[in-house]
Amino acid sequence: MDATSVDVIRRILISALPILIAITFHEVSHGYVAYKLGDPTAKMMGRLTLNPIAHIDIFGTILLPFILVIATNGQFVFGYAKPVPINPMNFKNQRQGMALSAAAGPVTNLVLAFFCFMILKLVITPLAAVFPGAVTETVIRPVAMIFTSGIIINVVLATFNMIPIPPLNGGRLRAECWLSKQVNF
Repeated sequence: MDATSVDVIRRILISALPILIAITFHEVSHGYVAYKLGDPTAKMMGRLTLNPIAHIDIFGTILLPFILVIATNGQFVFGYAKPVPINPMNFKNQRQGMALSAAAGPVTNLVLAFFCFMILKLVITPLAAVFPGAVTETVIRPVAMIFTSGIIINVVLATFNMIPIPPLNGGRLRAECWLSKQVNF
């Protein structure tokens, strides 16, 4: 196995858990906010769960990223999770409900990035100073890399999802904001 392949495998191992956590919490937050605003669709379909299997799309979460990792030697990876179903007809205020549920995913990713940063700075970095070099190199450094990956993945996911193009969350927010300016009820 050449050095490039080893590096790609290392990056996959470091990023896999943060990616699963990021997409799971992102999708659950959409459904949870929708549920709190009156839409039980995600709950009825079993999508208000932190089990990542419920949010994995075979093509978008597994096959597409795998193909891109191989095709680009890990230089470009893209994927997506199974979107949480939301029925805006269940909201008292459809535009507000859609806007808030759309914003919930990216906001959750920013909160996760903040938590990863705080754990990295307040727990992992001080531990690296206390433990011997061998423990730091074999345990603490990989854990730090996972939390650093969590910061990057969550910020990128939040930012990407706020691009104002449907079906991204930013596209739904833009549509709801645009509609609310066009029609006053």
